[in-house]
Amino acid sequence: MTEREADAILVERVQRGDKQAFDLLVRKYQRKILRLLSRLIRDPVEVEDVAQEAFIKAYRALPGFRGESAFYTWLYRIAVNTAKNHLAASKRRPSGGPSYENEDGETFDETANLSDIQTPEAVMASREIATTVNAAIEALPDELRTAIMLREIEGLSYEEIAQSMGCPIGTVRSRIFRAREAIAARLRPLLDTADDRRW
Repeated sequence: MTEREADAILVERVQRGDKQAFDLLVRKYQRKILRLLSRLIRDPVEVEDVAQEAFIKAYRALPGFRGESAFYTWLYRIAVNTAKNHLAASKRRPSGGPSYENEDGETFDETANLSDIQTPEAVMASREIATTVNAAIEALPDELRTAIMLREIEGLSYEEIAQSMGCPIGTVRSRIFRAREAIAARLRPLLDTADDRRW
């Protein structure tokens, strides 16, 4: 049974009035939603509040869920929209939030040139790259930041991102391309790469 099929069974149970089934969905996706929201909202307390609001909205909207997209894609869309509404209401831009872990980032060709990844110079270079990537992501417009995070950090497909963001796949591809170009422009001086190369 695929994850999508397992979720569909839980969704059906919720739609029949089984509140415990919704608790299972919350437990399954709570960490992912919190991680997503923490990249949009700086204050951890607000992240918790917005996550809770997103799950409440999802619960209320679940009777109308028809399964045309995967449950988590639908849930991500609700979470992103809830965060946008929260930020608009408080008249703030989303922040980059906490630093991204190495496993969430891109692999850069240049790291292969470091003979010992644990040397102080290598560690400092890695930190500088991570800081630059975080700053570049934080500086992106909301739509580009959301698209690149859903792709590179959450691992969603272009189709899932299009569903989550409510836009065509072509728009998603364009946003991710523009986000990567903006990040690459910030990294070029650090990595000493030519202008016609991304990394």
